[in-house]
Amino acid sequence: MQYDAIDYEVREGVALVTLRRPEVMNALNTQMRAEITHAVGRGGNEARVVVLTGAGRAFCSGQDLGDRANLGHIDLERTLRDEYMPLIQSITDCPVPTIAAVNGAAAGAGANLALSCDVVIAAESAVFLQAFVRIGLIPDAGGTYWLPRQMGFAKAMGAALFAEPIAARDADAWGMIWEAVPDDAFAAHWWARAQHLAQGPTAAYRAAKQALRAGLGNDLETQLGLEARLQGDCGLSRDFKEGVVAFVEKRPPQFEGR
Repeated sequence: MQYDAIDYEVREGVALVTLRRPEVMNALNTQMRAEITHAVGRGGNEARVVVLTGAGRAFCSGQDLGDRANLGHIDLERTLRDEYMPLIQSITDCPVPTIAAVNGAAAGAGANLALSCDVVIAAESAVFLQAFVRIGLIPDAGGTYWLPRQMGFAKAMGAALFAEPIAARDADAWGMIWEAVPDDAFAAHWWARAQHLAQGPTAAYRAAKQALRAGLGNDLETQLGLEARLQGDCGLSRDFKEGVVAFVEKRPPQFEGR
C-alpha cells in the first residue's frame, strides 16, 4: 500500500507510524484509517515494537467531519464496523508491543485510538477529549470499552457525559494512560521507552498482552489455566534460558525476541 495520510519507517527495531494530516489536526478519514490499519499490521511483522504518533500540534482530532459531502447521511454503523473495527483490532491484535506517543490533543476517536495501544505516553501539554456528545453521539472506536476499564466507571461516565478535556497529568493520575512527560523531554523519552521494548523478549510481551487482555473477561479459573499454558510456552523459549543465565552471570540479557 502507498501511504499518503501517514508516514511509516522502521528504525532500530521500532516501526514508527506518524499520522500526517496536520492541517486538520490529523483527523481520521477513510484513507487514513486504512493506511494505519495496514501499517500496524506491517509493523507487527517487520519490527519489535510499533509506535503511533501525530505530526504537528495534535495526535489525532478524531473523525474528519469534513470527510463526507452530506454529514446527515453518514452510515455510522457501517463506518464503525468496516473501518474502525479493523483499525482498533489491528492494534489490539498486534503481536508486538504498541505505544501511543500522544504529542498533542487526542479527541474523539483519536483519543480512543491512543487508548487501544498497550502503552500510552503523553506530553504534559496533551489533552484527551471524549467529544462525542457535543455532536449528539456516544463514545466509539472502543471508548465505551477502554474508559471504564482504565479510569473507573465514575470517571468514564463523567468523561462521556460532560465531554470536558482531560489534561495529560490527570489522565496519568487516574490510570487512563501510562505516563505524562514534560514536553521538552517527551520525544527522547518515548523513543527510549520504545527502544527498551524493542530489545526485550517480544514473545513474552505477546503472551503478557494476550493474558492481560483475556483477563478482562475471564473468570479466575479460566485465567489461571491460560496463565499456566502461556507461561509453559515462555519457559520453553531461548529467551527464558538467556534471561536466567544472564541473571546468574550478572549481565544484561541479549533477547532474541520472536
